[in-house]
Amino acid sequence: QVQLVESGGGSVQAGGSLRLSCAASGTIFGLCVMGWYRQAPGQQRWLIASVSRGGTANYGDSVKGRFTISRDNAKTTAYLQMTSLKPEDTAVYYCNCRVFGNDYWGQGTQVTVSS
Repeated sequence: QVQLVESGGGSVQAGGSLRLSCAASGTIFGLCVMGWYRQAPGQQRWLIASVSRGGTANYGDSVKGRFTISRDNAKTTAYLQMTSLKPEDTAVYYCNCRVFGNDYWGQGTQVTVSS
């Protein structure tokens, strides 16, 4: 099993930056495909970025060029560096580990971007 804990959310003005962290417990972090999702009020949860076990990153169009996903397998932590934040980035951000056909989720961290 994997337990995930997000941190780093908060309130920021448009154009600002935040770095989210997702700390994982357990011994299989290195086997996870890690993803960051977000969910705005009244909307479904969307995948915005993912990173493979080998470090290959993919991004949704809404964040491409502004967000960077990374992972440190030695620290069993995934990161989401967010720059040029916009009010429409306001959401609860969740990290996800997908491994052996199972999904594990963190509790989420709120990001609020004001104009």
